[in-house]
Amino acid sequence: MTELTSAVTEAVEAELRFLDPAVNSSPELLAELLHPDFTAFGSSGRTWDHDSLIGVLRERSPVRPITASALRGTQLAPDVVHLTFDTDSNGRRAHRSSLWRLTDGAWKLYFHQGTVFGQEPDADDPPDTPAR
Repeated sequence: MTELTSAVTEAVEAELRFLDPAVNSSPELLAELLHPDFTAFGSSGRTWDHDSLIGVLRERSPVRPITASALRGTQLAPDVVHLTFDTDSNGRRAHRSSLWRLTDGAWKLYFHQGTVFGQEPDADDPPDTPAR
């Protein structure tokens, strides 16, 4: 169940920015949303941290748009919001879970996990990014 608080609303807005191809394809814009201790278990099964995700974006071809649905959020603590949702990028669907932490006045993505459903993941895809 979604708990509609200003923290949840702000975390949802940050997540949607994170999924925006203009942000997701820009290492500089993406770095603004990632917590310094960011960790992810990508839908490919690969583990990512802040530096490895930013690094791969510098060499990646343009991303396709992502559609998010069934977005739900809960504020777990004053500075932590948990979001769950599904994504679809050109038929590649994944269940997603994100933890956002309020850090220095801004919501930063602290942890993420994606699980592909309906097809096999591409081992080279970073978290929350569509297939190339």
